[in-house]
Amino acid sequence: MQLGIHLPHAGEQATPALIRHAAIRAEALGLSDVWVSEHIIVPRAKFPRSPLFYDPVLSLTWAAAVTERVRLGTSVLVLPMRHPLPLAKELATLQNLSDGRLILGAGVGWLEAEFRALGVPFHERGRRTDEGVAVMRAVWTQDPVTFHAKYIDAEIDEMTMRPQPVKPIPIWFGARSEAAYARTVRIGDGWHGSQLSPEEAAPVIARLRRDRPEPEFTISLRYHWNGKDAGVLRAAVAAYAAVGVQHLMVHPLDRDVDDWDTVIEGVGRVAAQP
Repeated sequence: MQLGIHLPHAGEQATPALIRHAAIRAEALGLSDVWVSEHIIVPRAKFPRSPLFYDPVLSLTWAAAVTERVRLGTSVLVLPMRHPLPLAKELATLQNLSDGRLILGAGVGWLEAEFRALGVPFHERGRRTDEGVAVMRAVWTQDPVTFHAKYIDAEIDEMTMRPQPVKPIPIWFGARSEAAYARTVRIGDGWHGSQLSPEEAAPVIARLRRDRPEPEFTISLRYHWNGKDAGVLRAAVAAYAAVGVQHLMVHPLDRDVDDWDTVIEGVGRVAAQP
């Protein structure tokens, strides 16, 4: 089982110094990767948690600059909220600056008010995600590239975007709906689930392995833990591994209250056990 941690780039405790410290400590503890999540703008009166989110791509660039080995993941980047061309440029740049350590965890989003604020049609988000991925993979791999988009405002005729990634950027989709599951199976390099127990995850994983049996298709889950009982985390790791999870990203149960250092150190102790 590979273990990673969420960086403290969101919530009232988030600071540049704490992001840097957590990334360095995660690498020192031998963890597999560090992760960030995303909101760009939120309705202040209705959003259930702190609205503080440092930009995910810049936060990972900040982490990449002080580490050499840990992979860098997004959990998840909301693809349809962004135009795929500048995003492709940002991600390729990060991939190359980090020597190929990026994992693009991707989703379609859920907060309709955020889409309205950004001028993006909420009910087209699935189709815009599919098309956006196609655009990014085209500019990452073709030179010159031609792409005539249907849902995204992009007309690309015999054009070039550099740099292209030094290594392919794997895309792990968060999938709950049938449409999202189909997308994951069709164009994903992995599945990055969230808030599912081992019992709930088991049938999803069995279905994924039926449809995507190749071992390089990664089964990943996001798991929340408060850092208070390492036995709980060890038991969770064992239970998830038993149903086929290959990678677990651990996030504080309450990012505004839990001690990030305690969570990170606890994950490190569990990762160090044979």
